[in-house]
Amino acid sequence: MLCQICGKNPATVHFTEIHDNKMSEIHVCEKCAEEKGLHASVKKPKFDIADLLAGMVDGMTSTEEERVGHVQCPRCGLPYSGFKETGRLGCAECYTAFQFQLRPLLRRIHGDTRHKGKRPTGDGEGVSRSRQIQRMHDELQRAVEREEFERAASLRDEIRRLEAESRSERAAAEKKP
Repeated sequence: MLCQICGKNPATVHFTEIHDNKMSEIHVCEKCAEEKGLHASVKKPKFDIADLLAGMVDGMTSTEEERVGHVQCPRCGLPYSGFKETGRLGCAECYTAFQFQLRPLLRRIHGDTRHKGKRPTGDGEGVSRSRQIQRMHDELQRAVEREEFERAASLRDEIRRLEAESRSERAAAEKKP
């Protein structure tokens, strides 16, 4: 989309104004926005994901020492309070060191604690089944944590059944020429 004022540069600044229940939009380039006095809105500080994470962590804890004690990464030495201040981990080992603090945070942000990624369009039933089994393992873990042992037992049995089906399908596929 080109700037609505100069018609030359790409519009990178977008304003929406609602006046008397009527919405109007203007799309301009940065240069025209500055010339029209709209540059104050353009100069906003950039959004920083680290600040967002640090803020979410602060909202989840009352006082750090009460909730987690003094937790520190054994590899890089980053204390959990350092992560809370910056929203950044020091190394890959921090995920393990702070796992109990990070799990609720990751679940709240992403809806889960395991990265799922995208799956290819030609995804076969085997991959789909293994993902289902993985989801059931996660659900089993949560059921055990909540002490829902009957639910956990039925999930365990269903996982075993699906894994047995998977093994028999793989064996049948290997026998085909």
